[in-house]
Amino acid sequence: MEVRVPTPHVRTVLLALTLVAVPLTATTTANAAPEPAGADRAALAPSAAAATGLDDPAKKEIAMQLVSSAENSSLDWKAQYGYIEDIGDGRGYTAGIIGFCSGTGDMLDLVELYTSRKPGNALASYLPALRQVDGTDSHQGLDPGFTSAWKQAAKDSAFKTAQNDERDRVYFNPAVNRAKQDKLGTLGQFAYYDAIVMHGDGGDSTSFSSIRKRALAKAKPPAQGGDEKQYLHAFLDARVWAMKQEEAHEDTSRVDTAQRVFLNKGNLNLDPPLDWKVYGDSFHIG
Repeated sequence: MEVRVPTPHVRTVLLALTLVAVPLTATTTANAAPEPAGADRAALAPSAAAATGLDDPAKKEIAMQLVSSAENSSLDWKAQYGYIEDIGDGRGYTAGIIGFCSGTGDMLDLVELYTSRKPGNALASYLPALRQVDGTDSHQGLDPGFTSAWKQAAKDSAFKTAQNDERDRVYFNPAVNRAKQDKLGTLGQFAYYDAIVMHGDGGDSTSFSSIRKRALAKAKPPAQGGDEKQYLHAFLDARVWAMKQEEAHEDTSRVDTAQRVFLNKGNLNLDPPLDWKVYGDSFHIG
């Protein structure tokens, strides 16, 4: 999980959206090649019968593009497997399609999974260092070769698959499943997913569960007889509050000029065409 800030190459993970029609500077259609398949950890994907929301392949592709627009200033999320840099947010190296961080444990879990599937890979020798720096922003034992090794590994389809699987196990599936329990539509499922990507789901006051709890104090989800739009506004309000608790999240356009735009338009199914802005950049999915 990461908390990136805008950079020339990458914006980085986390922030929101607003209600404005603007000239588009980036366009795409949700027709990218399918993700590498495969996973040998439990509960990596909801069942096919349950794929009626964000876990529908076409909707999931949109979700990946929306997150990438904020994390990487690009809709081409599949070009980000080899991305890696320290963005100065206190989490060490941030890398890959979802911003796995050397300081937050999810990068370690990813490399352990990859190594269990493919021993002797380019990153395997860095496992002792990743265990040592977990919970810190240190590069000790990682520099100078880790970034090059990551980019080399990113050429391997097995590493791409491992990134997909860890993204789903840690972030995507828990968010979608929780949103479905709250009887939220596709947009609400995405709001949960984007929040857990940025904030994780630990015990602190800005974690996903704490954001949801804050929202529940203001409105009820459909599962409790509440109005979906009213609840999602409360959730996005709570998300903005959480973002503003950290300097790295001060730009809330990921919510204000994207998710809030879709919600205000009543697009609870997250149906294209979609137009939004993040960090001032305009995007379109047709």
